[in-house]
Amino acid sequence: MNTLIAITGLGIFCLLFEILNLRKAIIPITILGLIGVLALNYCEFGTEQSYYNNMIAVSKFSTAFSSLFIVLTIFLVALSHNFYQNHPTKISDFVAIKVFLLAGAVAMVSFGNLAMFFLGIEILSIALYVLAASDRLNIKSNEAGMKYFLMGSFASGIILFGICLIYGAMGSFDISEIHESALSAELPIWFPIGMILMVVGMLFKVAAVPFHFWAPDVYEGSPALTTALMSTLAKVVAIATLFKLIAGMNFISSLENQDLLHTFEVIVVIISIASMSVGNIMALRQVNVKRMLAFSGISHAGFMLMTLLTVSASAGVLLYYTAAYALAGIAAFSVILYVCRDQDNEDITNFHGLGKTNPLLAAVLTASLLSMAGIPIFSGFFAKLFLFNQTIQAGYIGLVIVAVINSIISVGYYFKLIIAMYSKEPNQERTGRPFLIYATAVVSIVLNIALGLFPSLVLDLLK
Repeated sequence: MNTLIAITGLGIFCLLFEILNLRKAIIPITILGLIGVLALNYCEFGTEQSYYNNMIAVSKFSTAFSSLFIVLTIFLVALSHNFYQNHPTKISDFVAIKVFLLAGAVAMVSFGNLAMFFLGIEILSIALYVLAASDRLNIKSNEAGMKYFLMGSFASGIILFGICLIYGAMGSFDISEIHESALSAELPIWFPIGMILMVVGMLFKVAAVPFHFWAPDVYEGSPALTTALMSTLAKVVAIATLFKLIAGMNFISSLENQDLLHTFEVIVVIISIASMSVGNIMALRQVNVKRMLAFSGISHAGFMLMTLLTVSASAGVLLYYTAAYALAGIAAFSVILYVCRDQDNEDITNFHGLGKTNPLLAAVLTASLLSMAGIPIFSGFFAKLFLFNQTIQAGYIGLVIVAVINSIISVGYYFKLIIAMYSKEPNQERTGRPFLIYATAVVSIVLNIALGLFPSLVLDLLK
């Protein structure tokens, strides 16, 4: 609870800095403030407390994922310094929106009541709508914002309808009460229907097939920094929240009581396979790097959905996978922001010869892509290894085989970009060495490698 209050207070201070004409200090002060919030959140780790009639429930799960969200926000705020340097009068607005988005993200993994869950998802969604359309003179950004707003509103409506059905079936919004009631042998049919509607709405937020159609266009049209945010922070928030919804409301046990568990497992397997396959196959055809990473994110959503098949034992694996994926994504987008900062597009041709003109950033981008592909020694490899091992133990060998095949397919489009950096001749001069972009790229990929070398640092957090 203290973490959520501190984040909200920091967002308000970001708005006040504009009034006090302290625009130049907004980025460093916000980063320092987020580091302080991270320390405050760490102090709550291991405690099990609830606040305001269980509206907010602090647990190991919430504090661990909140720490990941805060770290990702620190990187995204650091990248804002160079990205918004042409809009100095708007810098406080953009930074404040990111901080308030973080508040919504923390609420989404800390909720003890469905009302708080919906409040958190709306705070996060509205912030994303604004950021997607924030480049108001760019028709693609306007289109991305409108498309995301319309599709997101439908998804939020579906989630809200599901919440209403669950309340009608259980007579409560409280997660702990719903958890206990779900053990009953006789549940109203409205409960599983309500849960299915909520899962469908969250699958849209995750951008899993067949609810993925918005992602490529929105990722391509949005400003690059917003795409980085949606690809990393927003995606891991959505998958963590979906995981908590299913685990927290004892959905698996309720389905088992009504002989619907097998149907649910089949649906999860189908969506997981479809997301991995569609994402990877479509990514092979892309020449725009942001669209390629959009389809890559769809495929990774398919991998992360595999944890829903082993909810009781997958929290640590999900945390590790999301951390590995998000850190690699931050590193990749840091390089994209540097390479394409003066371009109207993010085509692969812009990366020709980067290995010769800027070996450091080329190495960072290469490492991040190798991590996403699941190549040792990067944490992306171990994330898939732990996920596959757990899924095999649960008896889903066929699903793991498909996942391995898709991992091999993904190497094709990741290496297409790597080859362009090292085998092509440079086609443009790149000047300047923005410190925060370099620092963010290097630190994030170093953390990714560190997680690969010492996976227990994350896996043991949720034991």
